[in-house]
Amino acid sequence: MFSITIGMMKRGAKMLVPAGIAIIIGTAFIAATLLFGNAMNDTLKRMTTAQYGDANYSIGFDTSIADADDADMDYLYSRTISDFHPERLRAVEGVKGLRFEARAEAVAANGDRHANMFAVTTSAERGLLPVTVTQGIQPAAGGQVALQESTAKQLGVGIGDAITLASKGASSDIQARVVGLTRDDAGAYPYYGGASLLSDDLMAAISGVADFGRVNATTAYLDIDGEPAAMKTTIDTINRILPKRFAVQSRDKAAEDAVKSLSGGDTDIVTTFLLGFGALAMLVAALVIANTFQVLVAQRRRTLALLRTIGAGKGQLYASVLFEAGLLGLVASALGVGLGLALMGAVTASGLTSSIGMPMRLVPDWRVFVVPIAFGVVMTVIASLSSARTATSVTPLEALRPIELSETRRTGVMRGVLSALMLAAGLAMCAYAAWQMHWYGMGRDSMIADHYSTVLVVAIGGCALVFLGLIISAVYWLPRALYGAGALVSLAGPSAKVAHANIQKNPRRVAATGAALLIGVTLVSTIATGAASGKATMSEALTTRYSVDMIASGDDMTDAQAARAAKVKGVASSIYAPITTVNAKDAHGANITTLVVGVDGSNDLRKVMHADLGGTTIGEGTILMPERSAFDGKDFAFTNGRVELTAAGATGGGKDALTLDVRQADYRRVSADYAAVAFVNVRHFTDGDLKTDGHMLLMRIDADGAGTTLNDVFTGVQSAFTDSAGVTVIGPIAERAQWETMINAMMALLVGLIAVAVLIALVGVANTLSLSVIERTRESATLRAIGMTQGQLRRSLAIEALLLALVSGLAGVVLGAGFGWLGSYMVFSLYGTVVFPFDWTVNGATLGIAAIAALLASVAPARRAVKTPPVEALAEA
Repeated sequence: MFSITIGMMKRGAKMLVPAGIAIIIGTAFIAATLLFGNAMNDTLKRMTTAQYGDANYSIGFDTSIADADDADMDYLYSRTISDFHPERLRAVEGVKGLRFEARAEAVAANGDRHANMFAVTTSAERGLLPVTVTQGIQPAAGGQVALQESTAKQLGVGIGDAITLASKGASSDIQARVVGLTRDDAGAYPYYGGASLLSDDLMAAISGVADFGRVNATTAYLDIDGEPAAMKTTIDTINRILPKRFAVQSRDKAAEDAVKSLSGGDTDIVTTFLLGFGALAMLVAALVIANTFQVLVAQRRRTLALLRTIGAGKGQLYASVLFEAGLLGLVASALGVGLGLALMGAVTASGLTSSIGMPMRLVPDWRVFVVPIAFGVVMTVIASLSSARTATSVTPLEALRPIELSETRRTGVMRGVLSALMLAAGLAMCAYAAWQMHWYGMGRDSMIADHYSTVLVVAIGGCALVFLGLIISAVYWLPRALYGAGALVSLAGPSAKVAHANIQKNPRRVAATGAALLIGVTLVSTIATGAASGKATMSEALTTRYSVDMIASGDDMTDAQAARAAKVKGVASSIYAPITTVNAKDAHGANITTLVVGVDGSNDLRKVMHADLGGTTIGEGTILMPERSAFDGKDFAFTNGRVELTAAGATGGGKDALTLDVRQADYRRVSADYAAVAFVNVRHFTDGDLKTDGHMLLMRIDADGAGTTLNDVFTGVQSAFTDSAGVTVIGPIAERAQWETMINAMMALLVGLIAVAVLIALVGVANTLSLSVIERTRESATLRAIGMTQGQLRRSLAIEALLLALVSGLAGVVLGAGFGWLGSYMVFSLYGTVVFPFDWTVNGATLGIAAIAALLASVAPARRAVKTPPVEALAEA
């Protein structure tokens, strides 16, 4: 029997192609999603452990400690390198390399040229370096430094040149010799644009201590070699040497912890999220497969009748259909996995992800092969069960009769009851999850973090129940919706009237096809709405967390230097302002160390600040303060809405105190060195109310618009201040750009999802119309015989396809928007106020593409319908 089945598959290969395409699309999507998740986790792990170099272990705080108090924290952060006994660590068997992570900031000078320098410790083993030495060697001893390439360019020095270093920790200038150049290829220090390397003696001198052993350090990186058992012995030995509350941790464990912290406690949250849509794509494919096998059974009814006549049993026919489905699922799923691997391989090899700041690698594992194939085979077999029952439930005599044109079975009451219960339960679960997040947003349930995963599962389960309830009840509401739309369309002429009548003939099949389209469009609309909401929400949160793109400040900054920096390519706008440090007290009497900046007004400030300042004005009697502390994130409150400013170090209340009315806005990260950065009218500086301690240049950066890179902008701004040793340039935009890169990467997935939905919609509509043409062979022949032209018959099928696509598509857009908004609220309300946009562009494009796909899907069935002569069609029917 199986050989007969394979023979029938060969004869009906063309009919199996649509189902095979649906399976390939679904399994390719799942395989690509798993590969994307692997690549993203791999990238995040490499980014978060870039400072390791090639080290496979690190020394740091024991992360299992949960009872550390202030005294413990003081102890942890006051450890020096000698406390770790470095010589004993290097002597442990299995330790091939060791590098302590100490950091320093200094001002480098070459004649009258200056540059701010961020530096870390060097290592004898080049593999342990966190940055790449592009030229020369890594520092060893004797005051050697490997300068960051941009810093060397700013100073105008090369290998072998001498430079002078000055730091807050050193009592005098320090002489150093450049022995190499570095570049931060791994992105270990994005906030500083990279790092220079210092020899041990130079790091000690800059830190203001007598020798390297007294340099403060809390982290070290180890290269440990050997078999697993030997490595465990090595780690145990190292742990006994370390100071208390310090421990060895593997690089893999550190990477997993970092990724877990970035994803809110679930390392595979992105993969899981996308796999949910992959499962929905396979559900669409299952509906398409079911329709395909209905077409096959309809076409093979006479063949099946003959097989029954010569002795084939019902069980054999049943097994034959399932075997055919399983074989189709296996072959198509394997091709789908190959397609998924090829697509992700092409994306990673093209460098596309590197261009957006997230270089990815192809990281296949067993799940990429097993999960899609198993899922594809199982879904295909399940989808064919109904057709298998149909093939065995008719007698040979019945199978030889003409096919009925209309659906005669009535929809059961249990279906309606079950779908109603699902809808009610799903809506209740969604409402409960949203209420929990709202309660958390109001600050009334600080324990939500402990059961956030549960609340998220409730929301997902609620959406799934609502969705399944609508799919199950589609046989009730979708034909009625199509009837209403068709009644209007039927006024357009004979072809439209025929289409309106035909679409009511088989409500079950119409509901199945409409459900397939509904799933596809809902998928796209959900992702589009969720991505738009997420981008808008995170953009809003980022604008408050990183309010200013780039800042330069110092006590010896000049007007000419600020003017040069403002003209650097990529600097869109800037404010040059006087600054001073003052003390302010909140409503509880706590002191707030505040940096006060003088500006012309709030309109001037809006040019450089990413924050909603609303209708805030900065007059002579007002001060603009942030809503929250930059240190601990706690809200600021002031007595009677006023604040008294006193010079740093003064006790307050004196004649020099300045009292102003407070205006507040949500902005942060203007300067990480102060609890608050406030803005006043510049007249307070010119009138002598406030003493000018220095100046600050606040800049808004638009590197893309200027056709340059962030690193070039950063280097150009630093170069503008080479004449001043006391000017510091920092670029919070680097961190902000990393977050936006991740959001943009998620948005890029829309293209693939839309392609999946369109292809599945095309296959589903084509299958339904094919089956309709087969069932209506006699009807089409009769219409042709009484004068209906080929063009009118084609138009009737096209209108039928359009009705299916647009009505189901509109329902999918509405449903997807709701799901997208709920999903965004569940995820992004943790980060800020959620924005609920409706993506008209993507949703409109989806409906347009669905309509075009429907028209294309009607071409082949229409050709079949008009190709057969009326007399021959009547004879066959």
